[in-house]
Formats: sequence, C-alpha cells, structure tokens
Amino acid sequence: MVERGFSGSPFERQFGFARALRTGNRILVAGTGPVEDDGSSTPGDVAVQAERCFTLALKAIERLGGSASDIVRTRMFLTDPADQDAVGAVHARFFADNPPVATMVGVAWLCRPEWKVEIEAEAVLPA
Repeated sequence: MVERGFSGSPFERQFGFARALRTGNRILVAGTGPVEDDGSSTPGDVAVQAERCFTLALKAIERLGGSASDIVRTRMFLTDPADQDAVGAVHARFFADNPPVATMVGVAWLCRPEWKVEIEAEAVLPA
C-alpha cells in the first residue's frame, strides 16, 4: 500500500507530485524548496532557507508516521558551492544525534531564482 502526503506547496498541484510517499516502512520526501505556507519563497540567506527545507521535509515524514531519527539519507542541492558550509551547519544541527548518509551537490538552477537550496530526505521506520 502506498500513502501519499501533501504539504500544500503550489508546485505539488502544478507539477503533479506528492511531497512525500510512504510504502511499507520507507518514506521518501521529494525535493523540498524553501516555500512558506502562503506559497512565497522563504526570505533570507541560505542557512535560513535550508532550515525551512529541513523543517518541511521533517514535517512530511512526521505526517506519515516517522521522525527525525528515522531519516537515513539526505540530498542537498546548492546553486552556489560557497554555501556548503552554511547548509552543512544546518544539517548538523538537525541530525547531530542520528546522522544520515548525505549528499551535497551543486546545480545550475532551482525552480525559483531566489532559491539557494533544495533538499530531499528518505526515512526507514523500525519494523
């Protein structure tokens, strides 16, 4: 059985995707940009945007029955390689006690030009 979770992001309906999907004990979270509840982009520097992305990804996992300690993989997409330390510091704050495997890559662009970071996450729930 597949259970889908939606966050209300305008991109979910526009592009036809679910924020998160649970199948069995796995939860997959789609690329999550820094989007506010009203659909606007999160203002601020890359650390503020990363904080918002991680918060939204974690909320999606929690809605489907998981928690931060269940996250086993993160992927961080950055538009500027100079931002890796700032995003890495936010990642470390979120996952200090249970670090997942993580990938950080540079990309040419994200869905909105003001976005500096987008983040994916995967969780595996205890059997």
